[in-house]
Amino acid sequence: MAAAGPRSSPRGALCRQLLLTLVVFSFACEACKKVIFHIPSKLEADKVVGRVNLKECLGSADRIQSSDPDFRVLEDGSVYTAHAVVLSDEKRSFTIWLSDLKKQTQKEIPVLLEHQKKVLRKRHTKETVLRRSKRRWAPLPCSMQENSLGPFPLFLQQVQSDAAQNYTVFYSISGRGVDQEPLNLFFIDKNTGNLYCTRPVDREEYDVFDLIAHASTADGYSADLPLPLPIRVEDENDNRPIFTEAIYNFEVLESCRIGTTVGVVYATDRDEPDTMHTRLKYSILEQTPRSPGIFSVHPGTGVITILSHYLDREVVDKYSLIMKVQDMDGQFFGLMSTATCIITVKDSNDNLPTFTQAAYETSVEENTFNVEILRTPVQDKDLINTSSWRANFTILKGNENGHFNIITDKETNEGVLYVVKPLNYEENRQVVLEIGVGNDAPIAGDVTLRMNRAKVTVHVKDQDEGPECRPAVQYIQIKENTPVGSKINGYKAFDPENRSSSGLRYKLLHDPKGWITINEISGSLETAKTLDREAATHRSALYNVTVLAIDQDNRSCTGTLAVSIEDENDNSPEILQNYIVICKSEMEYVDVSAVDPDEPIHGPPFYFSLAKTSPEINRLWTLTRVNDTAARLSYWKNAKFQEYHIPITVRDTEGQHATKTLRVNLCDCIHPSQCRTVEPRARVILGKWAILVILLGIALLFSILITVVWRLVSARNKKCLPEDLAQQNLIISNTEAPGDDILCSASGLTTHTVNNSSQGFCGTMGSEVKNGRQETIEMIKGGSQTLESFQGAGHHHTLDSCRGGTVETDHSEWYDFTQPHLVEKLHLCNQDEDHMPSQDYVLTYNYEGRGSPAGSVGCCSEKQEEDGLDFLNKLETKFTALAETCTKK
Repeated sequence: MAAAGPRSSPRGALCRQLLLTLVVFSFACEACKKVIFHIPSKLEADKVVGRVNLKECLGSADRIQSSDPDFRVLEDGSVYTAHAVVLSDEKRSFTIWLSDLKKQTQKEIPVLLEHQKKVLRKRHTKETVLRRSKRRWAPLPCSMQENSLGPFPLFLQQVQSDAAQNYTVFYSISGRGVDQEPLNLFFIDKNTGNLYCTRPVDREEYDVFDLIAHASTADGYSADLPLPLPIRVEDENDNRPIFTEAIYNFEVLESCRIGTTVGVVYATDRDEPDTMHTRLKYSILEQTPRSPGIFSVHPGTGVITILSHYLDREVVDKYSLIMKVQDMDGQFFGLMSTATCIITVKDSNDNLPTFTQAAYETSVEENTFNVEILRTPVQDKDLINTSSWRANFTILKGNENGHFNIITDKETNEGVLYVVKPLNYEENRQVVLEIGVGNDAPIAGDVTLRMNRAKVTVHVKDQDEGPECRPAVQYIQIKENTPVGSKINGYKAFDPENRSSSGLRYKLLHDPKGWITINEISGSLETAKTLDREAATHRSALYNVTVLAIDQDNRSCTGTLAVSIEDENDNSPEILQNYIVICKSEMEYVDVSAVDPDEPIHGPPFYFSLAKTSPEINRLWTLTRVNDTAARLSYWKNAKFQEYHIPITVRDTEGQHATKTLRVNLCDCIHPSQCRTVEPRARVILGKWAILVILLGIALLFSILITVVWRLVSARNKKCLPEDLAQQNLIISNTEAPGDDILCSASGLTTHTVNNSSQGFCGTMGSEVKNGRQETIEMIKGGSQTLESFQGAGHHHTLDSCRGGTVETDHSEWYDFTQPHLVEKLHLCNQDEDHMPSQDYVLTYNYEGRGSPAGSVGCCSEKQEEDGLDFLNKLETKFTALAETCTKK
């Protein structure tokens, strides 16, 4: 199945317009060289065909036209397709007309379009013959013109299926424009397969329609696969370019250079991109004010730049440009639109301020300061209240002593001249200044201007003033240790009017050490104490004394008398260290340093030596020089570990000397910190009250000790019976070890001796609880007899311990108290968690006689039977005390 192309398509309004604009000249046309282009059989709209050299034919042509409305020619000779072109024949030709209206000349260039032919490769004789396979229906490229004028329905193409040769096929379509928005734009004749469009289409809304063609039989059988059928809407130049803004606002400095970018204008076009319909060209239609022409715009980018250097804000501060943009690369038939561009010229510092007059005069009284003496107005053409207009004043000459200062009044932009340091009429009666003025902002770009200057004459007026203390600091020199009462030249002040010191009185305002007094009339000094240079606050500095000078009118001034004290060698050098630790395993020597508070001329180099001392010190220790202020103290290897007292004498260059005993601890250590420094302790003497307190403390300790011993002895001799018998139930435990078998009665019963032994010993007793009654069973070691249980109300029989054959019978109180409690505890222990009788907690052990295969329960004891009872004789003292406590005497 195949799709057939359109039969015919009417030309658009653009084609008719081009035909109407053709001009027929009455003069003959000369033909230029023919141009041949090879193109494919089908070309889309706005595609480049080729390029023609127009200047070679007619360089002065001002109108270019094409005889074929399907093609358009640009000014550079580029040939484009105005519509989609299909070459039905192998060749097609048209003519390009070039016209020069001024010279009334016209030339034509023949253009021949030839179809590109494919070169077929000859088949080799051995190659297999290709057989034609079944052809699937496929779409031919289909397009329609935007905003077509009809007639409608407009035939687009025919769709055919190969299945139509064998079946009756019905055609249908689906997709956008059929059953999707926009609905019913396309329809197909179900019998013929002809595809139609029902109304004009706007490409800016729908640029392509992807339809699906279906071929089916009457019974609904799909005769062929669905066929994609894209329909492209060819663009028509129906949208004019639009600027992004109606009014653009830009700013530019007046001092900018040629080529500076002012701003960029930009326009958009809704037509198809990358075609002539959207190829825009920018230009300036009008500039206000008109001349001179200052701005230019790039035709392709819309960038506005400076074209000349006549930009001056003081002449024109704002420009208005009418910008034009046109599509079709600016061709006369292209669509266009305009916008306004407002360019504001910003001020730059291209004008310096100037003084209103070249010279100024003013006056000021002497000894006054921080007063305004002059105002200097200036003029500036730059924009008011900007950094280019604001003045900046400076004093160029005449202010070497810093008496004046000039500032700018922010309100009036005037220069204000101040006196900041008092002037002296007697020294200078007139001062001439040179002042200059500039701006806060630097001079713009290439502008070279000199700073404007003016002359200011300041007249100093005389005043009747008090004494002057000049210079403020006067220097004198006094030797150290000068005798008290020595007279020295003092401070001198004078009257500035007559330069005399007569009539002035002097007083001391400040003397740090009280070393000096001053003569009130002459101002001379006298030493009140001996001057000590080393006692001054700063030894190398001057000793400052403040002096007050007063005239007859009680006007005064103050000055400083700087006293330089000449040093004398009145101090001996002094060793810095007092105590030194030497680790014998790590240190072979130690350095000893000394200082001298006197001037260096009376100080080092120092001379160190061992003073008169014991022969042992001289034998073990030596001193050697290290430098001008230090010596090295070394020891011999046979020196012992101990603390040495070494006297060392140090002398300065003039013989002043001092001896100091240095404590040196020769220690067996790794680091000096490991050796304790034993400093001499002060002797402590106790007073009578301290001795009394110590004696009272000793007496108190003795009384406490005696009390404790007495209580221990009393407790040992006292009969002990537990106070809380319910909590401390002492049960006498017998042993199964070999011994005498003696049964002891506890309730007045007769004691039975089984083996006729005269000694009594307690046997082993086991107890059993049956039916709420207690049975006591006596187990006698070494015998075969078993004591039967004695039953009866209120009768409980047990065995008591016996010592040395003596039977203790006074146990009624102990028995009556412990027996009920023991019965109760055994009864509770014989119950489980639910308070039911349990048979596996309290078990009864009976005597099984000699030779029982079960053996004796004594095997469970730590002490076996064969061990005997010898261990009882070796019990400690604590057990003996316990036995005595629990046994009745």
